Amino acid sequence: MTARHLALIAAALLAGALAGCSPAPDESDAKPSTSTSATGSTPAAPGAPAGGNDLSLADAIARIASGTESRTGYKRDSFHLWVDADKDGCDTRREVLLAEAVKAPEQGARCALTGGEWLSYYDEVTVNAATKLDIDHVVPLAEAWDSGASKWDAERREQYANDLTAERSLVAVTAKTNRSKADRDPAEWLPPAASAQCTYGADWVATKLRWQLAADDKERAALKELATGCVDTVVKYKVAP
Repeated sequence: MTARHLALIAAALLAGALAGCSPAPDESDAKPSTSTSATGSTPAAPGAPAGGNDLSLADAIARIASGTESRTGYKRDSFHLWVDADKDGCDTRREVLLAEAVKAPEQGARCALTGGEWLSYYDEVTVNAATKLDIDHVVPLAEAWDSGASKWDAERREQYANDLTAERSLVAVTAKTNRSKADRDPAEWLPPAASAQCTYGADWVATKLRWQLAADDKERAALKELATGCVDTVVKYKVAP
């Protein structure tokens, strides 16, 4: 059972106590629909030292490079999804489902999953069928493209889309919340469960720092506003090789 898995279970049990750590959803700002190239962005500050130091959410946000964003040339299939990197028969989607199950599913031929139980931390919903879950890229593929991934080669984008090394990059959530989020950043969307918002902010920031992706002004302002209500939230990350 992963550290994030345990954290999600704790969040469900302590939802009421944690609800006060998040600002009201209507404090978010909308990101402009058009933007320019991220060329010339301020370089990111160095990543956390080997072994990792704990950062406050506010301090972690300050480490994200600043830049404008561009979706020019984006296509979803620029990111090769759901590979079976370790050749064990289970692709990335199923690996996440197996790692995050509260109650383990039965695993059949070709990694077919039946039964099991999951907690979707975005909306505090318990799910008992893998088919009702989406695997969310915490920083969506389009957002990653906008903020730096457009400059990567195909191999690097595949690594991003299937990042099982970091617990912050991919999460199993209800299809409803994942599709409500779509490709929006925290200036436009936060999880509907108040108890999830500080954790989501940490996940978003850790992923941006891990992959050295930039943030535009609207996104940064929204993250800073979120951080004011998440003073006890800790961010850990390791820059992707």
